[in-house]
Amino acid sequence: MTTEDPDVAAVLSHRHDNGADYWGSPEGKIYVGNPFSTVASLLILHELGVPADHEAVQGAIGLVLNACRDDGRIRVGPKSPMYPCYSAEAARSVVRYGLAKHPSLRLAADYFLTSLHEDGGWRCSFSKFGKGPESERSNPGATLYVLDFLRHYPAYRAGNVAVDGAVDTLLEHWTTRTPTGPCRWGIGETFLKVEYPFLRYNLFFYVYVLSFFARARSDGRFLDAYSTLADKRDAAGRMIVENPHRRLGKLAFCRRGEPSTAATRRFDEAEARLLQSGGR
Repeated sequence: MTTEDPDVAAVLSHRHDNGADYWGSPEGKIYVGNPFSTVASLLILHELGVPADHEAVQGAIGLVLNACRDDGRIRVGPKSPMYPCYSAEAARSVVRYGLAKHPSLRLAADYFLTSLHEDGGWRCSFSKFGKGPESERSNPGATLYVLDFLRHYPAYRAGNVAVDGAVDTLLEHWTTRTPTGPCRWGIGETFLKVEYPFLRYNLFFYVYVLSFFARARSDGRFLDAYSTLADKRDAAGRMIVENPHRRLGKLAFCRRGEPSTAATRRFDEAEARLLQSGGR
């Protein structure tokens, strides 16, 4: 798509909604106003094919890189905690624009690989739902966000012990499906609805990201998740969006109940990786 595309124009029209340019706030918040925050808008514009050299994309990337810290974490607001989920969301929003070798993102990768929770995933310490045995586990959503970032580094896609352990935690969640982690991420009816673009923990996002990792592609749990997603396509093999973010529902590329060319392309990419590895 081009910057003249109505969907792109719609996203760009929100660039000052939070009080400053590039979807940020005057205080420097880059994760406020979702899905029209700096972080989420970068993710959406990439799915719409807007190139890295577009001036709004460049400005938004600059805000995210300026928020990077020397220890690899990313502060998405002046007083925001630097939870793994926030850092991962920010990192994954910019790495896809060809910035995997940027020093700040290399630091982020190092941070994630040395900050794993004891069960193999990534865990944020915020417990808005109270504490219990399940809250001591890692957060599946945060773990998926980190893997969406790390997939951009070929060395981590196969044979990395830390990353393979994180993949295992997500595959286990497909089996247990119970709410886990401080934020109680579960697998239920809403998770199983096709959601696009990839902003929240859901089946399509889960399958797409895990398809990059050799450990997942050879696992029966992943193959089951993949088959569940594949069955969502229409007779022409197109992916039908079932549960778009409510503020994105009018955009043509992710309209509820309609086939999405962009979503279908992402499914086809995941399927191709599976076929190349001898899956199915």
